[in-house]
Amino acid sequence: MTILSDKDIEDFIRNNELGIEPFENKNLTPNGYDLTIDEVYIKKTESHIKNGVATVPPLTWFAISTKEFVKMGPKLASQLWIRSSYARKGVMASFGKVDAGFHGTLTISCFNSNDSPLEIPIGDRFCQIVFENLSSKPEDLYDKKSGNYQNQRGIKL
Repeated sequence: MTILSDKDIEDFIRNNELGIEPFENKNLTPNGYDLTIDEVYIKKTESHIKNGVATVPPLTWFAISTKEFVKMGPKLASQLWIRSSYARKGVMASFGKVDAGFHGTLTISCFNSNDSPLEIPIGDRFCQIVFENLSSKPEDLYDKKSGNYQNQRGIKL
């Protein structure tokens, strides 16, 4: 397994082996792509914020949906990593792998561990997706293994 560089990511997109929609060149990093916030759901207040700034109360669970619709090719998996600017504000998030063949926006489970409210601007860069080239194509892709969130848009809990 190898991690894709910025050049590799652009080549994979050009060859339709990977999709990121919308794609913003400024979000491309040396070894990944920064995903942006489209929606914030705050369970405590039952709020869905899609514009402006979401204010998450202290010690509160919340979820984020990415703006980008990602189309993982059959030989690609990826990892998600929180941007350090949010980690430094006390955001804890559960990140996992994005499976080969997954298509959709991503829902990320988060927690404001700070004792102060957290302001989250809609459209802000929140996490980085790092793509991994698999050594072989899996027997079955995401849609055949579980597919629970295939083609999702917005927050899916």
